[in-house]
Amino acid sequence: MDRVTLARAFFGTSLAFHIIFATLGIGLSAMVFLSELLHKWKNDNDYAVMAKRWTKTVAILLGVAIPSGTIVGVQLSLLWPGFMKIVGQVISVPFQIEIFAFFLEGLALSIYVYAAERLRPSMRVLSVFLVAVGATASAVLITSANAWMNTPAGFDMRPDGTVYHVDPWKAFFNPSFFDAAYHVVVSALMTGAFAIVSVAAYRLLKARKQDSETAYHHKALFLSLSVAFLMSLITAMSGHGAAQNLHQYSPEKLAAAEGLFETQRYAPLAVGGYVDPETHEVKYGIEIPYLLSFLAGNRFDTEVKGLNEFPPETWPPFYTHTLFNLMVGIGMLLLVLSAAALAYWWKYVRKNKQSYPKWLLWCLVFSGPLSMLGIETGWIFSCSGRQPWTIYGYQTTAEAATRAENLGILFVLFTFVYIMLCVMVSIVIKAYFKRNPLQKDLETFALDR
Repeated sequence: MDRVTLARAFFGTSLAFHIIFATLGIGLSAMVFLSELLHKWKNDNDYAVMAKRWTKTVAILLGVAIPSGTIVGVQLSLLWPGFMKIVGQVISVPFQIEIFAFFLEGLALSIYVYAAERLRPSMRVLSVFLVAVGATASAVLITSANAWMNTPAGFDMRPDGTVYHVDPWKAFFNPSFFDAAYHVVVSALMTGAFAIVSVAAYRLLKARKQDSETAYHHKALFLSLSVAFLMSLITAMSGHGAAQNLHQYSPEKLAAAEGLFETQRYAPLAVGGYVDPETHEVKYGIEIPYLLSFLAGNRFDTEVKGLNEFPPETWPPFYTHTLFNLMVGIGMLLLVLSAAALAYWWKYVRKNKQSYPKWLLWCLVFSGPLSMLGIETGWIFSCSGRQPWTIYGYQTTAEAATRAENLGILFVLFTFVYIMLCVMVSIVIKAYFKRNPLQKDLETFALDR
């Protein structure tokens, strides 16, 4: 493995690990906020118990999100010194503001975790709302920097690499910022909701009788399914804006995502299959006529550029098509699954007090891991589809990478650390809820209120 590829694998592994905790931090914080609102509105203690127990999970996850995010920040400087040289002059604003967003999240979470029982209900809601705001703001600010890499703005560069005419706010609000931030936030909310769907469905599968715990899990499942369906729908709709953004600013990425080599009007959307590097065709895919042109420009006759319009050395890797299909396919599957589960609830659970069938509950159990896989493939698609550029049109990945050797040992060590952290988080969460069973919390809240 060459130096640049190793640096990409090293940093990508660190980022993929951090994204798990950052995404769940946003989604679960929002779910805690919703449960607090429902508790205040309905005066139902079950929602207060949900807020308490989900908050403990957020706190544990934050304990890993902080050091993993710090590692990612440090690796930016160590693995990509050429990139950071430009970042420091142009797009440092979101990194600076993100510190305050993280401070708000950590402070509000501490207040909520340790003083929630001493706060008035309105202050409880406010404190957990600030947790969700801080977590979301952190994601939006970091997304600004990532979006800038795809659509750089706010500076000019001379042939010798000198940066001038810097406008940090224009760089911050670069052309793809709003589309990217919107997509990241709603997909994180979707993932947090599906994580709860998985747990609630699993607990209902293990339930042996109808009792207070079963009623609790039914409420948690319905609440999380409702949010998951809504966010899945919004995420799918945001794909139209993303396609138009790619068409305008990153035509190579759009062409690679669809395996399109020849520029054409009435371009079809290729679903499934893989790109054959020899024949430059999508093998075993299904083409939907005219749809790519419509997604790109709201017209069936929109001209979509193919890869042959660009030098081969600037083509993104062909597996970009597979990543794109995985991302979109998982998203559509989760949308259909959540819609089917809500339809079943409306027709059978709500009216006839029936339980969900086991096959449907098992499908819902796997929805949480699937949503996280969709997040991971989406981020990999975003970064891989930009290759060979680190800053699109300005700096290649090879130019940005470190010149240091012997990264392989560090890569292996850090990967081992990430695996151990995942195992430890799982053990800590399981141990906490084993020592604090649901029935105990339900009884405690019933007595206190």
